[in-house]
Amino acid sequence: MPPDFLSNLFVFILAGFVGFEVIKRVSPLLHTPLMSLTNALDAIVVVAAITIAGLQETHLAVVLGAIAVAASFSNMVGGFLITDRMLRMFKSGRAKKS
Repeated sequence: MPPDFLSNLFVFILAGFVGFEVIKRVSPLLHTPLMSLTNALDAIVVVAAITIAGLQETHLAVVLGAIAVAASFSNMVGGFLITDRMLRMFKSGRAKKS
């Protein structure tokens, strides 16, 4: 086990807890705009996870990197679908002709 594994694990758990607490306290009215903002962050996470999995330093890093790619990619796609659905709610009922 690498020497800084425990400190990295601690930071990961702490970030997850803080993120959960912050999101839990957001008003339901702001959830969709917040989701559209996190799409950009998820794209960064996908790139980082691909980098981690691609380094192939250990089997654990490859497995965790692949799981991170799948989780963040599905979260990113879901966020875009929710944002698109929200934006369609604000369009008028009839289309304008040019």
